[in-house]
Amino acid sequence: MSPYRNLEEYNLEITDEVKSRYSSIIDEIGEDVEREGLVKTPERAAKAMLFLTQGYKQDPVEILKGAMFKEAYDDMVIIKDIELYSLCEHHMLPFFGKAHIAYIPNGQIVGLSKIPRVVDVFARRLQVQERLTHDILECINDTLKPKGVAVVIEASHMCMMMRGVQKQNSVTTTSGFRGQFEKIETRNEFLKLISAKLS
Repeated sequence: MSPYRNLEEYNLEITDEVKSRYSSIIDEIGEDVEREGLVKTPERAAKAMLFLTQGYKQDPVEILKGAMFKEAYDDMVIIKDIELYSLCEHHMLPFFGKAHIAYIPNGQIVGLSKIPRVVDVFARRLQVQERLTHDILECINDTLKPKGVAVVIEASHMCMMMRGVQKQNSVTTTSGFRGQFEKIETRNEFLKLISAKLS
């Protein structure tokens, strides 16, 4: 047996219920749910949906609190290019892109992996990009109580690319700033750093 196994666990009752709904949808759009290529699709789709919305069952505050450490460092900490994948709540189509997050510690730092995990918790819900930005910002601000927090998200939305206006190259940018990042010089330093290719 492998020394490490990454297992996905699903509530069977909920999975079966969602699977049944997907079977009905496939049938209603005129496909044959018994066709070889579709026999297992309702179950796969159910598991995918439960995976993509698992953020409802996760607590981002507890994630941050589980890795907070006292530290005298009080300069800007930036985690940029955090990949994110979410579902638009209007059409349940994906939107995806990157989050850039910074905070200025106020006596406490947080484990670096926890910031991307907080992004995932909020992204793995039915979302709009504006609220996603706000949720991440306020969670970090309220939990860490830093001197400042900044969040910028750049994302492409399949609801704009596949249907509707069908604009394949459009990117939506949202941002939020608290504390010292409300000062133009601090904000500009952050924006310059996330735009720079340092590596």
